[in-house]
Amino acid sequence: MLLLEYPKCSTCRKAKKWLDEHGIEYIDRHIVEERPSYDELKDWYKGSGLPLKRFFNTSGNLYKEFQLKEKLPSMSEEEQLKLLASNGMLVKRPLIVDDNTVIAGFKEAEWEEKLFQLD
Repeated sequence: MLLLEYPKCSTCRKAKKWLDEHGIEYIDRHIVEERPSYDELKDWYKGSGLPLKRFFNTSGNLYKEFQLKEKLPSMSEEEQLKLLASNGMLVKRPLIVDDNTVIAGFKEAEWEEKLFQLD
């Protein structure tokens, strides 16, 4: 299981603590230093069943600075994926990825439901 996170993010720290407390093994990846590629994001998006907007960090400064709330609806899927791949700070975090699951953001109930059904 891959955990993409930003170490200074308090939500990411909570998510890591939660994974550790539940004995779930993961590979940690710094979302800015080793940002997701276009191909990774495309695969994760396609496999997730989530709307592409869920992959954007809508509460982040860059999202607001780039006025993406207004721009995303008129952008193609490819344009949005390329934008996400251009800067890890645009990507919703933490992001959990494995063969069967992609979860964007940390909501304890959602993680319990999705991660414990993998056992």
